[in-house]
Amino acid sequence: MPPAKKIRVMIADDHSLLRVGLKQVLESTGEYEVVGQASDGDEAVRLAAELSPQVVLLDVIMPKKDGVEACREILQSAPETRVVMLTASPEEDAVIEALSAGATGYLLKETGVDQLLSTVRDVVSGELRIPAEAVHRVLTGIRSSAAEESEVEQAGLTQREQEILTMFAMGKSYARIAEERGVQPVTIRNAVYGVQRKLQIESMQELVLWAARSGLLDDRGSSQGE
Repeated sequence: MPPAKKIRVMIADDHSLLRVGLKQVLESTGEYEVVGQASDGDEAVRLAAELSPQVVLLDVIMPKKDGVEACREILQSAPETRVVMLTASPEEDAVIEALSAGATGYLLKETGVDQLLSTVRDVVSGELRIPAEAVHRVLTGIRSSAAEESEVEQAGLTQREQEILTMFAMGKSYARIAEERGVQPVTIRNAVYGVQRKLQIESMQELVLWAARSGLLDDRGSSQGE
């Protein structure tokens, strides 16, 4: 039986020590191959177009071109690539901008190895992974813009759909939500896709922002994603 293909990852960060550390962590598992490294935003965009990695770990703040703009340009040339933003602090504007640019993951640089690996694995399988700390910043920044009449009521979401969307938007993986609700992960994935279709929202990034704007996440900003 031939060995499973490794997930192709590119790392873009202006700190060489961090790049080396991430490469060692990823490749030590045997699941990942780091196919390229970039030290600035322009190089990240160029290498992503040349190498077509499945995942790009991209620093938010870099020389020449910031991470959000680099993310946007990477996805324009390689829309199938998954971009995970790396940051030292989840500032609300940066989180919103990253989601709007198409990032499918957002990680604090203090994140543990297990969460790093699970995030890369999950975004490759089509999930959106945003840590609870970052969701809380988003919620704080846009809560005041929620409509007077509940958007959730207008959308006609069922109680089950509201509960699953809330858990998803708070950064929990399909597997974690499924475990808590006693169902299979595919059931949760289909439920999230169903909500996305009902709301006529094109991307999961927009779905998280909608959940925050609608007030669905109020008083849940301290919850922890898994």
